[in-house]
Amino acid sequence: MAKNISKIILLASMLILFGCSREEVPHTRGVYMLMDTSGTYTKELEQAQRVINFILSNLNPGDSFAVARVDTGSFSEKDIIAKVQFEDRPSRANQQKRIFRDKIDKFVKNVKGSAYTDITGGMLQAIEWLNEARTGHNTILIFSDLKEDLKKGFVRDIPLQLSGFSVVALNVTKLRSDNIDPREYLNRLAAWQERVEAGGGTWQVVNDLERLESVLTF
Repeated sequence: MAKNISKIILLASMLILFGCSREEVPHTRGVYMLMDTSGTYTKELEQAQRVINFILSNLNPGDSFAVARVDTGSFSEKDIIAKVQFEDRPSRANQQKRIFRDKIDKFVKNVKGSAYTDITGGMLQAIEWLNEARTGHNTILIFSDLKEDLKKGFVRDIPLQLSGFSVVALNVTKLRSDNIDPREYLNRLAAWQERVEAGGGTWQVVNDLERLESVLTF
């Protein structure tokens, strides 16, 4: 009899622990957007603002969002332009969104183009930030032509740990050299796809921003 009671208690404890572990799985979403600020790509940042406004309007309480610039050395907290975790109160969440938009507007109005493009460093910073946010569904958006140009001495031959991450490249504009030889553009996309998928992530390219709503599962 005592053995049966012990078994029942043990089974009940296991069920409670199992139930708690299931409840602890987060259903919040984390989005980290990288904005290329190199060369003439700064002309594209008004489109990036529209993407940011779309994301802000579709995120919910508990979700996290950050926007960072891609510049000469992007593996740095200082490159984050705006970041937020939305609170439960709608009035407070709306205030957070207004503050976020204001920071982005101010940045775009005063942005200065960078000499180099450290996309890998930005990706590493995105992974670190989203992991710390402990959100359930993580998305990294790269608003860039995906042409990485590193300053001499920078080491970026580093595997990207992207298991459970979705990576979406947005507005991948074609460079002048791509028009001369389209293989450069196609190879650039293929190289990034291979790198993301090798790290366990999923990869997608969206150049028609009208399709953004159907692509991003917000």
